[in-house]
Amino acid sequence: MKQSKTQAFAPVTISIRAKAQQRDLIDQAADRLNRSRSDFMLEVSCREAEDVLLDQTYFALDANAFAQFQAMLDNPPAQTDRLRRLLTTKAPWE
Repeated sequence: MKQSKTQAFAPVTISIRAKAQQRDLIDQAADRLNRSRSDFMLEVSCREAEDVLLDQTYFALDANAFAQFQAMLDNPPAQTDRLRRLLTTKAPWE
């Protein structure tokens, strides 16, 4: 059954059981970030779910494209001011 766009964005409830120690750990981390338990758990769960799905994504390259890809991995980019700025800029979540 296909969902409409309105249904896809409608809030739903997700219930889980946790040990008190787990809940306390989650609450402590959420408090450190000034977030609610629900917001913290949803963000962390979605991030982990994306990582799992991305880690299992398969892509195929022909021999020429793979050689180009391998060459990029083997030869790091030249040091430029733009690259240095990028590498020293704090991530938005830090």
